[in-house]
Amino acid sequence: MPERSFHEEVAQLKLGEGEYFEGEGILAVTKALLQSGVSYVGGYQGAPISALVDVLSDAGDLLDELGVHLDTCANEAGAAAMLSASVNYPVRGAVTFKSVVGTNVASDALSNLCSAGVTGGALIIVGEDYGEGSSIIQERSHAFAMKSQFWLLDPRPELGNIVDLVELGFELSEASNTPVMMELRIRACHMTGRFRARDNVRPRLSTRTVIETPVFHKDRISLPPATYVQERHKIDVRWPAAVAYIAEHKINERVGGDIEEVGFILQGGMYNHVIAALRALGLADSTGASRIPLLVLNCVYPLVPQEISDFAAGKKAVLVIEEGQPNFIEQQIKALLADAEVATRVHGKNVLPEAGEYVAAVLMDGIAKFLSRARATGVDALDAAQKVRRIEESRRKALDILGAPVPARPPGFCTGCPERPVFSAIKLVQEQVGQVHVSADIGCHSFATLEPFKVGNTILGYGLGLASSSGLSSMMRNPVISIMGDGGFWHQGLTTGIANHVFNRDEGVLVILKNGYASATGHQHIPSTGTNSRDEASGMAIEAALKGVGVKWVRTVGSYRVGAVVNALKDAILARGKGLRVIIAEGECMLARQRREKPVIAARAKAGERVVRTRYGVDEATCTGDHSCIRLSGCPTLTVKQSSDPLRTAPVAHVTNGCVGCGNCGEVAHAAVLCPSFYKAEIIQNPTRMDRILAAVRGAVIGFFLSRQGTPA
Repeated sequence: MPERSFHEEVAQLKLGEGEYFEGEGILAVTKALLQSGVSYVGGYQGAPISALVDVLSDAGDLLDELGVHLDTCANEAGAAAMLSASVNYPVRGAVTFKSVVGTNVASDALSNLCSAGVTGGALIIVGEDYGEGSSIIQERSHAFAMKSQFWLLDPRPELGNIVDLVELGFELSEASNTPVMMELRIRACHMTGRFRARDNVRPRLSTRTVIETPVFHKDRISLPPATYVQERHKIDVRWPAAVAYIAEHKINERVGGDIEEVGFILQGGMYNHVIAALRALGLADSTGASRIPLLVLNCVYPLVPQEISDFAAGKKAVLVIEEGQPNFIEQQIKALLADAEVATRVHGKNVLPEAGEYVAAVLMDGIAKFLSRARATGVDALDAAQKVRRIEESRRKALDILGAPVPARPPGFCTGCPERPVFSAIKLVQEQVGQVHVSADIGCHSFATLEPFKVGNTILGYGLGLASSSGLSSMMRNPVISIMGDGGFWHQGLTTGIANHVFNRDEGVLVILKNGYASATGHQHIPSTGTNSRDEASGMAIEAALKGVGVKWVRTVGSYRVGAVVNALKDAILARGKGLRVIIAEGECMLARQRREKPVIAARAKAGERVVRTRYGVDEATCTGDHSCIRLSGCPTLTVKQSSDPLRTAPVAHVTNGCVGCGNCGEVAHAAVLCPSFYKAEIIQNPTRMDRILAAVRGAVIGFFLSRQGTPA
């Protein structure tokens, strides 16, 4: 049950020659794969490209008709390893995952794949998760391309161009016998647009047209002496073939301009931001036509030396617009121009920030500095600088009006999240046993490292919460508590953390947060969901997997039962000498649950059936106003309001209408022995006759006691 369904959109995947496709970037990439005659697709969910596998899962009938095989992979290494099908056979394959963390996990498979080379086209589509919208460490894919010698596409963000580059990417891969990676930034993945579709291509070899005879090539095995030959083949044959194909098919685009003394060389993915900055500076019109010549690198590795030298020749200076560090492209361009004896001055990180996302405002400042240094005829550098200063002045005025910067708003758990009460329990346990080191992990639960919980000392990678505690586990007074989601468990936690701990007989406490989905990326199915993306029973369970690798101490508790979680944690911490102790805190992701239940409840209410909705509240007459409940719960619907009692000046706790009835607030209050001010209410739609009678009786009894308030005993 992914976060959104693509059942309606996938109809566009059937469009044929001459028809027009309208939709999101990732949907367009999916259509391009089918137009390219792809035989197999695999991937691991991860923003911003999660939807690619979701779309194909919803298009099962079309894939079956074409004979395209689809796998939802356990991790990125498994996805990358799928591309081995293209090593010996002329079949086109594509895999997708989030970069750069996904590429880290897949790097072993990618290194071997690039060494052996491919016969069929192999395309790796990564979500280049860089910049302020990113949820990961700030690195780039470029270093992997250089290290392993695969070619890197960075398409200009326009759907027609992206679709064309998917198809050209397969051809480039086959022409040079090398895998190709295409990086798509967040905005490119989710932008909408229109392009002219082509017919889908039934792959020559597929699930419907099978390979009759296996092929064996000794020189394609990554073992000496073949590996030495493969390395030479990369440089002597594959690289020249790639450069020739890129030049011949004009993958990189040259945009003209009348100010010939300067030029910009930019990553394709930067194009829209660059045009926006130039328009703001009066150097591009509303159609995007730039007065400054542009060399748009839709392929950023390898570069074509002749294209670079031809573009720079005769210019006073060029500006290399390359987002992130290190500045690989800028360094390589300087080397290429030096070798070609072109005297053009190259600017880049000397006028642009060395790190961070290059949005239009950032680029405007850098372009103005570049123009001031280049002193090109026909462009008013002073006017550009003044426009940048005016924008800065407007920003300062806005801050003056606000009086102070807008407060930071860190991300947090959703309302009713089943993981919130577990971290409340950890805080409560620490009051009883002392401080513990918490080894955190990637996932929704990583938000616990922020306010109000601030639980989690380190994060080292997805599914690595337990593995990253190994160095400390024998040196801490209290056992280290490690956190892992069920997504991280199946991704690599079972092997890198749990099996390693059992094998080394290490001590430790592991809390597995089982919410049933890869929730942070859109509720994709995982083995502990119970079914796969095709709704077929998986027959896999975390408890069975733990026992299979030798874990003896396993306890499953409901995550909303804070008291039970506290007791389980205390027992696990105090159970010294019993090796790894695992607590499975089970509670379905509330967003997924709401999405499943709301349509059913709405339909029942509309049909006149009795529907009961649970809400929690705070009796303000009982609330003491110390707000410990808020500090321990952190629920967005648990807030404060002014008391209706005019004699009380301190605000009281209050539950807003966003409450989903998970009960966490009351559970925390009970487990912490805070106060009895929380109450549970049931809101009944379409009440029965008995409901009305009970309501009347309760109202009468309450009214009776209220009428006696203030009466002498």
